[in-house]
Amino acid sequence: MRAAISHKFAREYGMGTQQWGENIFQPGTFTGNPSLSVTVSHYMISLRRRKARAGQPVTSAKSMDEDTMRKLWEVNMFYTDNRTEAVQPISRKEKEETPTLWAGCNIRLMLQLLYITAMLCLLRSDEVLRIRWSHVVFEPFNGSFRVKITLPFRKTHQTGGIAPFYLYPNHAKPWMCPARAWSHWWMYMQANGGFAGFVFHRRVGYDRLSEHPEDALSPEAFMESFRLNLLDILVNPRPYGTHSFRRGGAQYLANTLRWPLTSICAWGGWTERYDNPGTIFKYLVSWTDTPTVAREDFFNPMRRGVDPCHMCGRTCHCA
Repeated sequence: MRAAISHKFAREYGMGTQQWGENIFQPGTFTGNPSLSVTVSHYMISLRRRKARAGQPVTSAKSMDEDTMRKLWEVNMFYTDNRTEAVQPISRKEKEETPTLWAGCNIRLMLQLLYITAMLCLLRSDEVLRIRWSHVVFEPFNGSFRVKITLPFRKTHQTGGIAPFYLYPNHAKPWMCPARAWSHWWMYMQANGGFAGFVFHRRVGYDRLSEHPEDALSPEAFMESFRLNLLDILVNPRPYGTHSFRRGGAQYLANTLRWPLTSICAWGGWTERYDNPGTIFKYLVSWTDTPTVAREDFFNPMRRGVDPCHMCGRTCHCA
């Protein structure tokens, strides 16, 4: 809420991003952004303390992890519709008897692509939903192809200068393979409407998408489908939100792929000056996330090894 108010004063009222304070040359008059005053800053700090003392810690969206991505991939990619009339509307009785009938194979293909793209590119939900086919290029790579995504918009780059994202095949982990997900969706679009407009279209039924190329999937519809998808794999959807994939992607790059923080910041489009290290830290650590290591195992010499690295084969935790 404070960020929205600060943006309102800065952009629409032209009051900039300087701290609010009295003009030394004109006593009695004030300049700067009122939302960035010392008084408001002190209030926000005290508010956080009061919430913590009352047992209400600040909650961020739970991050998506690789294991949940694998379960979603399994249920979505191997989903079968046993209904004889799959194109007909679903009755209320059918929905009550079979909870998985909230979406068919095509919708699930689209969602799986949305998940993997948002997670690996560290995109916000509104950014990934606005991707158009004109932003996507398939380039030859080592007998296969790679996906190049060039976005003309980002919250952190509102004046342009956005570096493209390059996504490569991951044959060892198909649930984390963007090339496979883009290939499946490309084949569907080739047979159903072509490559104009938005990549992710609005749902208009159980397994149908809008035929209008400018009719994009809304953030609200995406979150509803995402939470229903989590229920398919018996995961409580309540802690998850629009930032779950962005947070989960940052943790996947740091903990699984062992990227240095500078590389994560460069890839995700965080400030090049690194003048706010708390930003990346909030994406990497939160009490809502599932602990990766039990407390008793930090120094445990008999601690169980991790999955073998597909490059070097090591199973130690420093690999």
